[in-house]
Amino acid sequence: MENKRIIRLGLVGIGRAGKGMHMGELMDVPDKFTYVAGCDIIPERLELIKERFPGCKCYTKIEDLIADPDVEIVDIATRSVDHYAHAKMALLAGKHVLIEKPMSCTYAQAAELKEISDSGKYGRLFVRHNRRFERGYEYVRKLIDSGILGFVHEIRLARNSFGRRNDWQTLNEFGGGMILNWGPHIVDHSLRLLDSPVKRMFSHLDCVTAAGDCEDAIKMIFEGENGRIIDMEINSGVACHVPEYVIYGTRGSAIIDGVTAKLRYVDPAQKFNRIEADPRTPGATSFGASGTFESAEEIRWIEEEVVAPPNKEITLPWDTLYDDLVNGIPYPISLDQALEVIKMIDDAKQIKHFRSVDKNEYQD
Repeated sequence: MENKRIIRLGLVGIGRAGKGMHMGELMDVPDKFTYVAGCDIIPERLELIKERFPGCKCYTKIEDLIADPDVEIVDIATRSVDHYAHAKMALLAGKHVLIEKPMSCTYAQAAELKEISDSGKYGRLFVRHNRRFERGYEYVRKLIDSGILGFVHEIRLARNSFGRRNDWQTLNEFGGGMILNWGPHIVDHSLRLLDSPVKRMFSHLDCVTAAGDCEDAIKMIFEGENGRIIDMEINSGVACHVPEYVIYGTRGSAIIDGVTAKLRYVDPAQKFNRIEADPRTPGATSFGASGTFESAEEIRWIEEEVVAPPNKEITLPWDTLYDDLVNGIPYPISLDQALEVIKMIDDAKQIKHFRSVDKNEYQD
């Protein structure tokens, strides 16, 4: 069934995110959205959006795009350090805003944007945590909710690689650093999978291989009031492959890499008897039949390899935005959730440990 309304957007920033993600994704939902304007300080980049969206108006100043009456939503894909100023400007002008992560560089900025959006006097703010819709994450969420692993007491999340990055994302003055780059996505995953308010958080930020004055290695550990632990890392100095998710439950475990999962769990039909600790010195009466320590009862294990079911992860952020604006179905990434992500990032940024290693030690 063809949609009757097509929402008109103006894209601010036609760089890696704007060109490489937003523009390509929007072409997959032509019945819901289109770009009617584009803005970039590099005039040559404006040719790219005109090629893909014929008739698109082009600006080199964001003020001119915001003033364009044809633009319903300002889609912000500029450098991280500019997100706050650009979003605030558009919101106060009465425009709705879709903002690329991070929502802002500080908690104070994010809280102000949320206050403006929530006031009902101006435009509404939507935060693009698009990796909330990844197949792997969605499968992990459903696996935990299924209860097949029992109570999940620890989850490890990793996004590791090895590289010697030296672009603007390594410079603090532009809002660089891995915690504001990949961090919003994986912190968002961590907080959602915690299933509980955060009781306490540990963080360690380091720079191991990249240039600049920002971190490229992050360790954050969240403890929930429910007793669950989330062990999260993003590290650009890891040469060996590390699975994206490892899940430990009271009835089984799982390793998820991309869209593939390996599961080992207790047969759901098996019910455990109540057990009590034996205080006696180990001997013939307290060792098992094999002469070594054994489980209180034989465990019937089930082992599986599963491929996460497909979804529309590329267009889902746009589908859910459309549903909110047109059909009244709330956008699934609330501003409270987005604000909590920035709060955790802000807290983590208070601790940095930069090694004194020479990043060019291997060069002549």
